[in-house]
Amino acid sequence: MRIALGCDHAGFPLKQRVASLIQAAGHQVIDCGTESNCSVDYPDYARKVGETIIAGQADRGILVCGSGVGVSVAANKIPGIRAAICHDTYSAHQGVEHDSMNVLCIGARIVGEEVATELVKAFMSAEFSSDERHVRRLNKVLDIERDALAGRF
Repeated sequence: MRIALGCDHAGFPLKQRVASLIQAAGHQVIDCGTESNCSVDYPDYARKVGETIIAGQADRGILVCGSGVGVSVAANKIPGIRAAICHDTYSAHQGVEHDSMNVLCIGARIVGEEVATELVKAFMSAEFSSDERHVRRLNKVLDIERDALAGRF
């Protein structure tokens, strides 16, 4: 799997740990920045990760900022991206399995390194379920996205 990884300055200290986990699991890291703990704007990195996925250069993404909120809000503005903040392992795998979440958002100031490790592992190992109810619900989410793009609301 190819995983786009991005963060802002608050997420930078956790970024290398996440990159190492991805590689150790046999997946490819696509580094979308940032490269230091100097102050930057989180939407820029959420955009880079989202665009990398939409372009077909990555299968999934992981975004890290201070709370996880900012990158989640920004990433979800990109059609085709389904990003969620997860601070527990159940949500990290269930979001993929039931909701086809393709971007995991982590709050570096909320969870420690060990919890982040478990979140990333849960996210990477999960696969979308083909259960009829999950497909039906995902299709309804995609209908909302299509209606929004068409200017229906």
